Amino acid sequence: MNITKENIDALNAVVKVDIVADDYQAKVTGLLEDYRKKADVPGFRKGHVPMGMIKKQYGKSIMIDEVNKLLQESLNKFITEEKLEMLGNPLPRMTEDFDWNAEVFSFEFELGLAPVFDVDLKAKDKVTQYNIVATEELLDEEVKNIQTRYGKVSAIEEATEDSNVTGTFVNEEKEINKKSTFIVKDLNGDENIAKLVGAKVGDVIELGTKDLFEDAHRLQHLLDVEHDVIHDLDITVSFTVEEITKTEPADLDKELFDKLFPDGSVSTVAELREKIKEDAEKQFQQQGDQQLLNAITEYLVESTKFDLPADFLKKWLRTAGEKPLTEEEATAEFDKSEKGLRYQLIEGKVMKDNDIKIDYKELVDYAKGFIRTQMAQFGNTNPEEKELDDIAGRILQNQEEAQKLQSQLISNKLLNFYKENMSFKSKELSYEDFIKEVYK
Repeated sequence: MNITKENIDALNAVVKVDIVADDYQAKVTGLLEDYRKKADVPGFRKGHVPMGMIKKQYGKSIMIDEVNKLLQESLNKFITEEKLEMLGNPLPRMTEDFDWNAEVFSFEFELGLAPVFDVDLKAKDKVTQYNIVATEELLDEEVKNIQTRYGKVSAIEEATEDSNVTGTFVNEEKEINKKSTFIVKDLNGDENIAKLVGAKVGDVIELGTKDLFEDAHRLQHLLDVEHDVIHDLDITVSFTVEEITKTEPADLDKELFDKLFPDGSVSTVAELREKIKEDAEKQFQQQGDQQLLNAITEYLVESTKFDLPADFLKKWLRTAGEKPLTEEEATAEFDKSEKGLRYQLIEGKVMKDNDIKIDYKELVDYAKGFIRTQMAQFGNTNPEEKELDDIAGRILQNQEEAQKLQSQLISNKLLNFYKENMSFKSKELSYEDFIKEVYK
């Protein structure tokens, strides 16, 4: 057997594999002997069928199978030994006049090679890192919300600006059907508020989603729609009033503080506000980190220049999926996935050059942390270690879930690495201003 590689250019190569009879004949002969021992042919005793008859019936198909197995094994071994970094899979060059009776079988495969490049983490136009702070206005609002949530509620017949209304938002086209509660005066605009004031149980009110609330995330929660959709959502929803109530706010006293924090960690309004601020800014940090990682990704894709074996990848895409694609479909698919592929290569390069990796124990610990957080939301703040191990083990047996957690862990490690090795423009702003600046 002879295997050679010819480089067409820096991104494309052809591997040629020549296979002769000596490479496969012994294996074929052994398989034919096994067939002969097991063959049950009328007129012959079992195991005594003439070899010529066995060869005539099975020889060609066995030989073809063995050549194909040998071809795949040798090609994979060559790629591994030569340490070829490829994109996609080898594509066989089809030969119309291929002859299975030839003395030498020659096969050719096209390879798309990964580009060689460097990643510069010293951004000339620095990426912005946002420090999102909880403003006094936000703390005032959250204190009011707590007082309302724990206040005394009573039903009333007609809605007022200060009343709570509960009902169901519906839009069949967008598959919205969500029961929610809000205070009438929280609606944005006098016209929207006027539609609710005076409403009674059973009334159906049409509302436009565009700027229905000052905070788009409030509307996202009330309608239960995706984060990426809410900022451009401009539809009409029907709201069926199901309950109208008024709330007498709870007093900010020890009884309320003990309900909120049974451990006694809060005993004054000042401590309550500090606790709200701490919790809010932890959540803001998560959103800020996600935005920072997105911004770094955009920067690296834009600033890291390299070519891809585009023609090869389009050709590979035509046959890579379950359903063959046309040339136009493959081009469209490549255009759609090119940016993701570029970042995937950049991410791999950063991880390799800086020895960033994860092992199974890290993945288990990360899964346990995720589970612990989920359990705390349902009141179990101190689960046993064995219970966490068992749940993590079950989750990681699910390949899709394991892949999702691994991807999250890698993103966390990369973000920490970027924070330590890149310089950023720092900008402090409120959550409301962050949303306006980043998402609008």
